[in-house]
Amino acid sequence: MNLEPLLVSLRLALCVSAILLAGGLPLAYWLAFSNWRGKFLLEAVIALPLVLPPTVLGFYVLVAMGPRGPLGKLWQSFFGHGLAFTFEGLVLASVLYSLPFAVQPLITSFESVDRKLLDASAMLGAGRWRTFWRVILPLSIPGVVTALVLSFAHTMGEFGVVLMVGGNLAGVTRTVSIAIYDNVQSLDYAGANRMALVLLAISFSVLSIVYAVNRRVGRQLGRGFWTSWAPR
Repeated sequence: MNLEPLLVSLRLALCVSAILLAGGLPLAYWLAFSNWRGKFLLEAVIALPLVLPPTVLGFYVLVAMGPRGPLGKLWQSFFGHGLAFTFEGLVLASVLYSLPFAVQPLITSFESVDRKLLDASAMLGAGRWRTFWRVILPLSIPGVVTALVLSFAHTMGEFGVVLMVGGNLAGVTRTVSIAIYDNVQSLDYAGANRMALVLLAISFSVLSIVYAVNRRVGRQLGRGFWTSWAPR
């Protein structure tokens, strides 16, 4: 089996998961605790990839990355080459496509934190930043793990968006899903089956990790959070 598409998919999934975690934490925190009445509009924009066909999102991202698009022009001015049909463009498109899979679990976890704990933290003199790191984030570990794993698994299985934005360049943008499609097109069902089984095993493994970690962390947090945290 050709492992090159698998390595491209793993590299892509790791990059996307890291970016979504770094950007998703502050975004989810703001959406969970902001009192702005119009935030439902931003929530709707974030959730669009859940209902949009991948080809629609891929088309508009491709146009934006093109030589006449705003992202394409900006990238060209900084790096001297286009953004479409590159690994970097694939990362950007995948971040947009997997955004709700990272942000929504984080919002749910943040909103489920008992507000009495936040009030107690404020009364003990902790600011918002310290309350987030010492109270909200530790209590939201299951949501953080879910966001990471879902982002990773969803990126590993992408097809429509990556094909439109990245094309099918060996070693650069050819992912596992595209390689499976190529094998089927060439009637190489044995090769397609081998790659599909690998992708199935990876997806099952990461989802098993989510359920196992969430159950274990949930039990540990339930036995006593305040015994391990005390404002100084």
